[in-house]
Amino acid sequence: MEKKNTWETYEAKDIKKLEKLCAEYRSFLDNGKTERECVDYIVNLAEEAGYRELAALEKTGAELKPGDKVYSVWMNKSIVMFQVGRKPLSQGMNILGAHIDSPRLDVKQNPLYEEGGFAYLDTHYYGGVKKYQWVTIPLAIHGVVVKKDGSTVELNVGENEDDPVFFVSDLLIHLAQEQLEKKASKVIEGEALDIIIGNRPLVIDKKSDKKSDKNGKKDGQNGEQAAKDAVKAGILQILKDNYDMEEEDFVSAELEVVPAGKAREAGFDRSMILAYGQDDRVCAFTSMQAMLDTSETDRTLCCILVDKEEIGSVGATGMQSKFFENAVAELMNLCGGYNELALRRCLAHSCMLSSDVSSAYDPSYASSFDKKNVAYLGGGMVFNKFTGARGKSGSNDANAEYIAHIRDIFAREKINFQTAELGKVDLGGGGTIAYILALYGMNVIDSGVAVLNMHAPWEATSKADVYETYRGYRAFAAGADDAKVF
Repeated sequence: MEKKNTWETYEAKDIKKLEKLCAEYRSFLDNGKTERECVDYIVNLAEEAGYRELAALEKTGAELKPGDKVYSVWMNKSIVMFQVGRKPLSQGMNILGAHIDSPRLDVKQNPLYEEGGFAYLDTHYYGGVKKYQWVTIPLAIHGVVVKKDGSTVELNVGENEDDPVFFVSDLLIHLAQEQLEKKASKVIEGEALDIIIGNRPLVIDKKSDKKSDKNGKKDGQNGEQAAKDAVKAGILQILKDNYDMEEEDFVSAELEVVPAGKAREAGFDRSMILAYGQDDRVCAFTSMQAMLDTSETDRTLCCILVDKEEIGSVGATGMQSKFFENAVAELMNLCGGYNELALRRCLAHSCMLSSDVSSAYDPSYASSFDKKNVAYLGGGMVFNKFTGARGKSGSNDANAEYIAHIRDIFAREKINFQTAELGKVDLGGGGTIAYILALYGMNVIDSGVAVLNMHAPWEATSKADVYETYRGYRAFAAGADDAKVF
C-alpha cells in the first residue's frame, strides 16, 4: 500500500494552521526541557483554558458536571487532565497518554570535584543513549535544588545567549588511535560523561586574606592560588553568590544536563523541526493541545502525561504507579458515582491512544528497516499495532476490531496516517506505556510521530506529521465512543 506524502494533500489554509501549531510546539520544547518544566508549562495553559485543580476541589467537596475541566499534578513531574463527558464515567473514557521525560545526563548526589585544573560535575546518564553523541556539544543545566529548610532554588543555565554553557570533553584525534579501535558502546564510558563547569581557581588577597568575588576580581594585589581544589572552591563561591547554595545541597537536588539551544526549523524548505526531547514531547504536546481544543463530548476525555517511561515507567511518577488510577477514583467521587466496581468498569471500558514516537526510515541506514513496514517523515501520523522486541516481547498488541474502529474515525475526518514497526524483526525494538494501561482491559494502540535520530541530543520530525498527529488526536478524542463492541 502506497500513500501520498502528507504535504501533497495540503492547501494554503492547512499550511497556515500547520505553521501556527508548530511554532507553538517549538515554544513548548524550548520551555519544557525537563519533566518539571513541562508540567509547569502545561498547568499554565490548562488554567488559561478553564481547568481547575482536582485537589482543591476535593477539599471543598465540589460536584462536577458535564463540561467541567480538572487537572491533577503528581510530584511536579506527571499530570493528568480530565474533561467530564455527558455519559457516566463507568462507561469509560477516551484517553490520550504520552511521556514527558527524555534521555539526558543526571547530576549525581555527590558530583563536584576537581581534576587537572578543571571543575567537574559527575553525571549518570538517563535512558537509552549513544554515549559518544554527548561529547563536545554545548550543554545546559536545568533543575531544582531543595534545601533543608524546604526552600527551592530553580536552575536554568545555558539557554540564554549570555549564559555560560557546559560540555563533556573528548580525546583529540591525534591521540585517538586506541580509542577508535573500541566498539561504539565503549568509545565513551558512562563514567567519562562528567561535564566541565570551570577552570579558574579561586584566589585570595595574601595580605587581607579576602576571597575574590564571583567574577574573579580580587580585593587587593598579591593574589595567590587558594589551597587545594581552588577551581572547585571558585565554583562553590559562584553557587553561593548566585543561588545561596552549599555543596551539601547537591544531595537534595535534581539537576538534568541537556543540550543547550532552542528548537529550530530544519531544511531549506523549513519542513522539519530539529530539537532536543522530541521523544516523547512531540506526542505530549499534540495530545495536550488536542485535549485543550476539544469541546464537550459524550465520553469523558483524559490526557495523561507521565514521567520515567525511558527507564521502564517505574517509581511514583511513572505509569506503573497508582497515580492515574487514584486520580480517576477522585474524579468519579466528585462526579457522584464512585465505587470500586464503577472504577473498574470505567478503566476497562476506556479507549486509549498510547502516544509515543516511532522510528523514521533513514536511507543512510536502510538495512535496519523493513521498507514496507516503517514510518516515513511526511507520511502522517503513525500507528504501531505492537512494539516490543523481536518476538513482540514486552509489547501491547492491539486487536483488529479496535484498529478498524480507529480507521473508521480517521477516514471520516480525512486524517493521514501510516503503520509501522520499530525496525527489522531481529534487530531490537522498544516499549511504551501502552501495555500498562492495557492491564486494565481497555483497548490501547500505540500512535504518534515518526522521529529521525531518536534518542540523540538533537532529533528531527516533520511539521506535517506533527500537525497530522494533532488532528488525529482531536478526531479520536471526539469520535471514539463505546457504540461498538471490541
